[in-house]
Amino acid sequence: MQRLSGKVAIVTGASAGIGRATAKLFAAEGAKVVIAARREAELETLAAEIVSEGGEAAFLAGDVQSEDFAKALVALAVSRFGRLDIAYNNAGTLGEMGPTSGVSEAGWSAALATNLTSAFLGAKHQIPEMVKHGGGSVIFTSTFVGYSFAFPGTAAYAASKAGLIGLTQALAAEYGPQGVRVNAILPGAVDTPMYRDMNDTADSQAFVTGLHALKRVARPEELARSVLYLASDDSSFVTGTASLVDGGASITRT
Repeated sequence: MQRLSGKVAIVTGASAGIGRATAKLFAAEGAKVVIAARREAELETLAAEIVSEGGEAAFLAGDVQSEDFAKALVALAVSRFGRLDIAYNNAGTLGEMGPTSGVSEAGWSAALATNLTSAFLGAKHQIPEMVKHGGGSVIFTSTFVGYSFAFPGTAAYAASKAGLIGLTQALAAEYGPQGVRVNAILPGAVDTPMYRDMNDTADSQAFVTGLHALKRVARPEELARSVLYLASDDSSFVTGTASLVDGGASITRT
């Protein structure tokens, strides 16, 4: 039986990586999906793939930092599919990296806007629509960085992603009585275009691999399965959690 049969889901950051893998898995599990990112061509390709595999998908390109875009995504889900049950607010950025003394105010603000404010704006408009139908599931992508493992030079990234954990807990407490569950996943390194851009040498890849107890990085599809768990009724009594999906990076420094 498909675990998301009859459900409608929004997935942001869906043009690549974890978001793309999750959108495909949601559709394979029976959900009608609304996919979002900045790159329209990639969204169109993904939507076509989902439809060709028997699923249903709609897409909208735009900037998750915009409240109007957050509203438009919910409106698209309702107008096209009639409701909203699941929202995976996954869009994010590494932002400006380097010694904190050299990080610009603009760089700091941009990281918070993409990683944290966008998630707040999404949930702000997604949750009321879920409440209309008795509840739903909201999921954020945080990280183990700044939670259980700190890297120098990642202040804006770590702070914005840590903020998502506080947002997760506050929303879970606020909307639990109305049937809305809110959780975050905390990935380790995942083999995505962003990861490959950051680690473009064999030495860098070996270092990052060695941070994990499993001595490898994750595939996007592995993270998608964790998101599916939180989206589905399999996790019906799970809310307010920051779930480490980090290959053991949080327990080893070697």
